[in-house]
Parts: sequence; structure tokens; C-alpha cells
Amino acid sequence: MRALVLDEIAGPLDVRDVPQPAAPDGGVVVQVRATGLCRSDWHAWAGHDEITLPHVPGHELAGVVSAVGPGVGRWRVGDRVTVPFVEGCGRCEWCMSGNAQVCPDQEQPGFTHWGSFAEYVALHAADTNLVAVPDAVSFEAAASLGCRFATAYRALVGRAQVRTGEWVTVLGAGGVGLSAVMIAKSLGAQVIAVDRHERALAKAGDLGADHLMLVEDGCDIPAWVHGLTGGAHVAVDAVGTEQTCADSVRSLRRRGRHVQVGLLPPVAGHPRVPMDRVIAWELDLFGSHGMSAADYPGMLELIASGALAPQNLIERVVGLSDAAALLPAMELATPAGITIIDPAR
Repeated sequence: MRALVLDEIAGPLDVRDVPQPAAPDGGVVVQVRATGLCRSDWHAWAGHDEITLPHVPGHELAGVVSAVGPGVGRWRVGDRVTVPFVEGCGRCEWCMSGNAQVCPDQEQPGFTHWGSFAEYVALHAADTNLVAVPDAVSFEAAASLGCRFATAYRALVGRAQVRTGEWVTVLGAGGVGLSAVMIAKSLGAQVIAVDRHERALAKAGDLGADHLMLVEDGCDIPAWVHGLTGGAHVAVDAVGTEQTCADSVRSLRRRGRHVQVGLLPPVAGHPRVPMDRVIAWELDLFGSHGMSAADYPGMLELIASGALAPQNLIERVVGLSDAAALLPAMELATPAGITIIDPAR
């Protein structure tokens, strides 16, 4: 099969033929029809995650089951499926309670094993992790759910429990931030989108953000949010830096809820968080690490009904060769939406 292969951390990526995977016990092989290019893939490329070289990135995907391993009961060849980026083991107390996203024995395509920047990908514990994709949902839309959209959905619905009329501040209007804007609006919230790039903010406005803040050097994001709202009820760091995390926390009103979605790799020591404010104002801090397959049906119903439209987040569809150039440049890229890879291109 054709795949996008990384041979050296932070090195060039090569599109070449590699062996097609076999279905593991309890797992399946999926023919990849669409896979998302995500900032998390850049973190793996840059060496912020432990991977074994040579490596195939890619963790947001949708496609068709092409092979079924021993012990799989729910899936057949030809099924349209997607999968959360966290593959639970299917055996532990967390998986059994519907919380596979925190499974201590989890697998992650594109991180713990070869991922979906390829024509085929092997997936583990299929009966726990696979999600059926309705015919009304495109492969491109389904692929966009695996990390950014599902993580934003769980962050706002399952973790922060956003309520109608609340103020929600979203720092970062990349894929996960734009997803958060769309989902917060569907919940009836008043949404502020914050970003450094005008194109990204314009997209947030198109998706329903009520207020847009263009960040320039030296500007005080928390002061601006407090001046507008008296402090947000919920703030989401969809970027993942020490500064955006602190700005999110300080943008909250008393008893507010912060959700950390953007990854905070300890590239220069673990980031400092303004815990004095957290304690004095009794703020809640939530992490959101994807969403288990058990929670997908409600989200998919909203998508099939048109209440949520993740396909509107897709900026472009590219092939593997284009992705080889785009992935190393993601740290400085300024996309206004999600990039989807079609391995058949």
C-alpha cells in the first residue's frame, strides 16, 4: 500500500509502498477513505510523543472495513466506520464503564502504531472502538470527528456542561477551536473567538461566533473578555501554550470552568498555570482527551439531523504527497479550517 512514512524525527516525509497491515486479534483493517491532518500529528513528527521509526502518522480517519480479525463480533467487511483516536483495550474498568478515552492500556493510531496516512490502517479492539458511519454522513465529515470535533464536543457537552446563555471564550480558531465555536453555538451559548489570524477569525464568524478578537502583541485578552462579559462562564484553550492556558483561566468569572484541549508538551519544563486565581475564584479545570465510541451516537444523530455540520469546517482535501509538505509546516501554518487527506489521490 502507499503510505506517508517518517524515517527521522522532524525529518522529511516520504510517500512510498509499504506492507499492508493484517487484522490483529480482536481488530480490523480499514481501507482509509479520508483522514484528517491535525496539529497532534505535528507533535508526533516533532518528537513530542514517543514513536517507533519508521512511522506512519495519522489518527483521524473514516473508511470501509476490509479485513476482520479473530474475535470480532460486531463488524463485517464493507461496513462504513470511523474510530476515536484513543483505542481502548476493551477489558479494563474504564472501557467497561464507557470511558475508553482514559484507558490505561490504550492504543492510538499514528502514535503507538502506524496510523491512517496510508491506504489501509489496522485498528484494535474493534468491538469497543469502532463507530458506524451513517450513509448520510460523508467519509470526510466522519474523519474530521476522530480528534478535534469529538474532543471539542466532549469538552463542552460532557466536561464543561455548557448551558444556554452562557459566555464561552474559545482561544484558538484552528480545527478544534472552530469545532468548539460550532458546538457552543448549537448549545445556545454566546461565543467569543480569539485568534492571531484574520482568516481563522472570519471562519469563526461564519460559524456563528458572536464576538471576534484579533490578538496582537501586548494585548490583554482576559481584560478584554472581562470588559465585554464580566468574565466568561467557560473558556477553552484550543491552542496549547503556557500563555493561552493562562489567558483562558484568567478570562473566567468566579466559579468559571476552564477546559484544556490544546496539548501542552513540556518542551521547556511543565507549563505554569495561575493556580492562585483557580483557588481564590474557585475555578474548575477540566482536561478533555477525546471521546469514547460509546458517546458517539448522540453526536452523530445531531450531525445526521443537520444540527451540527462538521463538513463546514473542511477547508481542503489533499493527497498524501501534499500532506508530506504540509505536516512539517503545521507549527506556523494559518489554516481557516480542517485539511482532509484522501490517500487515493
